[in-house]
Amino acid sequence: MMRRALIAAVIVVTCGWSSARAADAAFTQFIASLWPEAQTAGVSRATFDEQTRGLEPDYKLPDLILPGRPATGAPSQAEFVQVPADYVRDASIARLAGEGQRLLQKYRPALTEIEKSSGVPATVMLAIWGRETDYGRYTLPYDLVRVLATQAYVGRRKDTYRNEFILSLKILGEGVVTRKDMRSSWAGATGLTQFLPSEYYKHGVDFDRDGRIDIWHSVPDALASTAQQLVNKGWQSGVRWAYEVQAPAKVDCTSGVPEVTKPISQWLREGFVPVRGQKLSTAEQAQPASLLQPEGIYGPSFLTTQNYFVIKEYNFSDLYVLFVGHLSDRMTSPLPFATPWSASKQLRTKDVETMQRGLTRVGLYKDKIDGKAGMQTRAALGAYQKSAGLKVDCWPSEEVLRSIQAAR
Repeated sequence: MMRRALIAAVIVVTCGWSSARAADAAFTQFIASLWPEAQTAGVSRATFDEQTRGLEPDYKLPDLILPGRPATGAPSQAEFVQVPADYVRDASIARLAGEGQRLLQKYRPALTEIEKSSGVPATVMLAIWGRETDYGRYTLPYDLVRVLATQAYVGRRKDTYRNEFILSLKILGEGVVTRKDMRSSWAGATGLTQFLPSEYYKHGVDFDRDGRIDIWHSVPDALASTAQQLVNKGWQSGVRWAYEVQAPAKVDCTSGVPEVTKPISQWLREGFVPVRGQKLSTAEQAQPASLLQPEGIYGPSFLTTQNYFVIKEYNFSDLYVLFVGHLSDRMTSPLPFATPWSASKQLRTKDVETMQRGLTRVGLYKDKIDGKAGMQTRAALGAYQKSAGLKVDCWPSEEVLRSIQAAR
């Protein structure tokens, strides 16, 4: 009996080992098949061989599609599962703002020149650096080449990562950074301000003029590249990212979507009031803006300009933009948001997905089913609340989720 069990165990281990070896062999074959594309992109044979020799996939990464295993999905990013008060925590903002003020002085000449040429405020560049890597103090946990190779092999966006992998080899071949220093997030963003390799080539700037675009070690290069990325995505010089306002008592929170854009002067005529008695110039009032209410009718309200959505292209999260924008403001003013955050609980990602499916089923939601309660989801939720005779607050609560589920 014991002998049979031992033999069975040996067979299982042997089969498992053979399966793993076969999977690794297939991965190795896949990587080798990318050589023609890498060569076309300008990667040398020596660089390709050196960087892919002994390369193994990292099957512990999230967002992979692995045969025989359940889909892992992307991890629940703090931007989408935390309530605003936890994400835009005042203590964190205050600490980063203090450090930002010090760095503002340390890099003043470079920041002044970058701001003059790009129109991007120095504080916005610093705020992105602070949010992404804590001003370079956070050590990114992954080897970029391995991450990109794995995602290209079994990730959900294989074609995208295939190109990013090849470009990462190109960067290494140019000698700008060593493999050891080329650390990344699980999704393949690298450098002080978190660029994908393709973004490095699209937006990278050799600000210190040493012949290399070094976003890993050169703070001026990283900040200038960040500013250039924002400019390339439509940054408007002299325009604020957003204005905090007090919303009228009978505000229709379903209008808080990018498609509903009006001159700020019109929002003001409709009863929105800039907080703390702030006076807006004629030019500011002429700017088009959209309404943002991250907690529905409960927390702060904002009129968001085009620059808000430019920052959002850096990270597609309203809370990320609020963090960066507010941190930028706090480097020159100690004032927190005028209206306090109210929500104490956020639905889990899978519950938001259920909500989105229900809203899609009744024709109120047409965006992605991604478990992220962004502007479109909150507006669709408000539209459902109107149709169901519920209180219209545009906030994804368990109560409204149950109502949507019961309406099947």
